[in-house]
Amino acid sequence: MHITGNKLYQRIAAQIATAIEEGRWAPGTRLSGERDLAEEYGVSRPTIREAMIALEMKGWIEARHGSGLYVTRHEHGTRQREDALNFDVGAFDLTEARILFEGEAAALAAVSISDEQLAELDGLVDQMGAHDGNDAKVLEADHRFHLTIAAATGNAAIRSVVEYLWELRTKSPLCANMFARAKREGVTPRAEEHRPIVEALRAHDPSAARTAMRRHLRGVVDDLLEATELEVMERARSELDARRDSVARRLKIGSA
Repeated sequence: MHITGNKLYQRIAAQIATAIEEGRWAPGTRLSGERDLAEEYGVSRPTIREAMIALEMKGWIEARHGSGLYVTRHEHGTRQREDALNFDVGAFDLTEARILFEGEAAALAAVSISDEQLAELDGLVDQMGAHDGNDAKVLEADHRFHLTIAAATGNAAIRSVVEYLWELRTKSPLCANMFARAKREGVTPRAEEHRPIVEALRAHDPSAARTAMRRHLRGVVDDLLEATELEVMERARSELDARRDSVARRLKIGSA
């Protein structure tokens, strides 16, 4: 099967789109499960998740209440398919890069961070905890927190790389879509996840700072995995709870 796209999720999305065009999944039929697709294509669940969201964003598939992902289109044409699925970087790839770069940035910052910068980080963590998670002030505090650590390295190139990675959150359509989904599911910066990073920096312990930053960002990956299930599972749980309530009410009436 012909593989297109520079990024892995793009190549997988293109292969699935090709399979749809070739008739493996007809319009209206349910796609194979995420785990099955990950095994078939030899990639991770995050890669399949990014490919599924890219396909959904361009109308190839749709999520149905508590049921799964279904094919909605059959043909786009080769060039249209390649253009449609080119969404640049996804949230999982971005966060993986952040684990690499920001983990090392935190380790380097632990050596040279100043008392003033530590005080600024303390204030930003307090700000994250003082507002509702969806408040723009919390997101801005989170952004400034990570950039302050990058600046504390004293290396302008590192700060520029970290700033660029943050810009991708909004400049990449796929990445922005995934973080927007996560925000709708209540995934927002949490103050308690940032405090261990500050304490490791205050102790001027590079190893502890690296570990704390990586643990925090791996938590972001876990949150994204849970929140980007195309809302199918959450709707399924809500509908199941509603059905349970309905049955309970009927049973209560019958026993009165």
